[in-house]
Amino acid sequence: MSTNTLRIEGELTIFRAMELKPLLLATPPVDEVDLSGVTDLDTAGVQLLMLAKKTAQAAQRDVKLVGHSPAVLEVFELLNVAAFFGDHLVMDSRKSSAAARS
Repeated sequence: MSTNTLRIEGELTIFRAMELKPLLLATPPVDEVDLSGVTDLDTAGVQLLMLAKKTAQAAQRDVKLVGHSPAVLEVFELLNVAAFFGDHLVMDSRKSSAAARS
């Protein structure tokens, strides 16, 4: 099975939400979103990722987030949204940083 990956470069913010929304909700659907090139993420970007996840779940499929950039990890940790995405990379990263602080 082939994976339809969307790689996001630069900002994932309110300034690009209208540009990125049709790409995230495209047909054929995106199976994976590569966040390794994201330099800035705000709550509008997080909401857009949540919309993509909810839309996929409503269609009995999934969207995986991969390649989390430091900007994405920081915002996901700040907003405590890793569990919403079921994102092991983020959750594992948080455990590692918590262990390092102990």
